[in-house]
Amino acid sequence: MNHSEFLRSQIRTRAQTWATKNNLPYYLSLGNPPTVLFEEDINARSHGNFHSDSWRSINSNPLWRKRLGKAHSQKEKLPEGKRENAKELDSSNSSDALLMNIFCFPNSLPRLSKLMGCINAAVMPESGFKARINLHAGSLDSTEIDMKWHGVLVESKLTEKDFTQKQKATVFEYQELMSVFHVDLLPSNNDEFFGYQLLRNVLAAAQHNCKLIVLLDQRRPDLLKEWVGVHTAIKISTLRQNCSYRFWQQLAMECPPMLRDFLEEKYGL
Repeated sequence: MNHSEFLRSQIRTRAQTWATKNNLPYYLSLGNPPTVLFEEDINARSHGNFHSDSWRSINSNPLWRKRLGKAHSQKEKLPEGKRENAKELDSSNSSDALLMNIFCFPNSLPRLSKLMGCINAAVMPESGFKARINLHAGSLDSTEIDMKWHGVLVESKLTEKDFTQKQKATVFEYQELMSVFHVDLLPSNNDEFFGYQLLRNVLAAAQHNCKLIVLLDQRRPDLLKEWVGVHTAIKISTLRQNCSYRFWQQLAMECPPMLRDFLEEKYGL
């Protein structure tokens, strides 16, 4: 079974039903099967990909609002008339949009702090944290973590195919790779390491003395398997204990009732 395509199909169906029921502006990508993308209403007071309360909270916070401006990375797959203004978080498949729907919703943080291991729920989460992981050359890489919440780094995944792979020569450029991982245990083939994004996330957690939580959907056992492969190779026991995963479904259970209903209807959580 292709778990990614199965989840995409479920979310696409729910997104179109959500849009039709609430008379929300949306369009379809050029892919086969297509992806549902939402748009702001004319007055920018709402956006179909967000709960209305989350949307208002995001727009009242300059750092959160900045995240909304991230341009869509595959504009060639969109209708020509939509390409100029399309954003990553317009997509119904966006794990970032789901993340912000949950953590930017009013009064959700105290409910989520214990599950996420955050000791100070009063601190606002930072979206798009620049990890700047050390490289051997004395430079820093461009890794961007989905969210940082008071000592907790959060990597979110939803319908993405995998955690990507990278040439071994490139991965060995990371200064602390050998001290953080049993490299011979990392998932790989002759040329590449698998779970490249996870490798960077763990290295970022080690460098910044943070915990790491990877957010996954219970309908993606393939991603969980990939995470377990990387997690097993972490050399430092305390770091290994501080790196874990949660399911979106677990977060949904802790959310305020109005948000929980939205997550069930739109995402099936």
